[in-house]
Amino acid sequence: MAQAYGVALPEIFIAVVGMAILLYGAFRKQEDEAAANWLVMAALGGALLLVLYGAGGPTIAFNGLFIADGYAVFLKVLVLIGATLAVLMSLDYLDRAFMAHFEFPILLLYAVLGMMMMISANDLIALYIGLELQSLALYVVAAFRRDSLRSTEAGLKYFVLGALSSGMLLYGASLIYGFTGATHFDAIAAAFADGQQAPIGVVVGLVFLIAGLAFKVSAVPFHMWTPDVYEGAPTPVTAFFAIAPKVAAIGLFVRVMVGPFGDLVAEWQQIIVFIAIASMVLGAVAAINQTNIKRLMAYISICNIGYALVGLAAGTEEGVRGVLVYMTIYMVMTLGTFGCILAMRQKGRMLEGIDDLKGLGRTQPMMAAALAIFMFSMAGIPPLAGFFGKFYVFMAAINAGLYILAVIGVVASVIAAFYYLRIVKLMYFDEPIEAFDKPLGWKLGSVIGVTGLAILLFLFLPGPVLHSAGTAAAALFNG
Repeated sequence: MAQAYGVALPEIFIAVVGMAILLYGAFRKQEDEAAANWLVMAALGGALLLVLYGAGGPTIAFNGLFIADGYAVFLKVLVLIGATLAVLMSLDYLDRAFMAHFEFPILLLYAVLGMMMMISANDLIALYIGLELQSLALYVVAAFRRDSLRSTEAGLKYFVLGALSSGMLLYGASLIYGFTGATHFDAIAAAFADGQQAPIGVVVGLVFLIAGLAFKVSAVPFHMWTPDVYEGAPTPVTAFFAIAPKVAAIGLFVRVMVGPFGDLVAEWQQIIVFIAIASMVLGAVAAINQTNIKRLMAYISICNIGYALVGLAAGTEEGVRGVLVYMTIYMVMTLGTFGCILAMRQKGRMLEGIDDLKGLGRTQPMMAAALAIFMFSMAGIPPLAGFFGKFYVFMAAINAGLYILAVIGVVASVIAAFYYLRIVKLMYFDEPIEAFDKPLGWKLGSVIGVTGLAILLFLFLPGPVLHSAGTAAAALFNG
């Protein structure tokens, strides 16, 4: 049992420190509003060190419910880095919007705890517990700005549709349990290891399970909550939604498909192909007419999830490596882009219109250059990192014989380039309306600068990401 606690030490650390910060917040002095944010970032940093310290071979704990392997380590590192930078970016906004309450970072901390449990889930029950821990915290932060009608509406929509998706996921899990007699991933995999045909009940259960997971990653046709929640939630919450939960949910999606159902690729591959195509096409087309930049980012996230699912559809180790590389690059691009969005202020008021970026190249050339890098990268223009992310998932699809899927992905990328280049055109070729407030502040400036350099220099230093992603994918297939 002591060894089991050691395997889950990062999660235990976050849970205990979260309770300690909660008590501190309840008894603190009123002028100490921002201290909880820094304590939460310190807790996330401590958890990151524990994850790296405990990295090793696959270890299963708590009677097989929890697994710590190279795949989990890779994704947990991404989630913790993304969450820490998202909290850092939110500090100035929270102060200006009078939202610097100690409950906010604690909710994000427990959402991260749920994500880490999802990533290490080795059982359908553990999967559900981690998923709901994350979701319950995110329902609250989506509606955290109680005096805003849009924020309240976003939280309510997310809660109602999230409850529906949880019900679908649970129904699918119950069908799988009913026909296999197991909820443990290894036991489910063993039921089909000898090549026997899956009962129709398992296939139906798998469809419902995929539907529930597709909602969490906002894949079409379960994307309907994303634009409204992204637009209505406070901007730092939207940034957090677009980063850490997406990485964790994709990680869980891949583990569930490749782990217990790895021998049923023929049954689920066509579903993933459909979801990937629908997400890429709808995300690329629906984003064209958007005028709100947060709503635009919602459709961009849907489109990017479609690209990531191309790698999963391949059903191979190469495909999983492509997914991990893509999500790493996606997280960095999204962090930088939301850093720029959080800097869109005039006279202390937040702006969300895409047209508000007109003339940014003249008024704030450094910020415009960084945003242009992120836009070109998202469009997949070489030699920026976004090109390599798409290259690896499309090559995995081609090597798996999914030629039509890869072609549709390339066409969707060409269509999507329109609205990325439109933003660049507004910044550099249109007359400025009014300059944004200066200075950006060191928090936003550092995040934008570091992520911009990472995207720009990925061509010269791809080794660490590619090697780590390859090791993680191998751990999932060979563990």
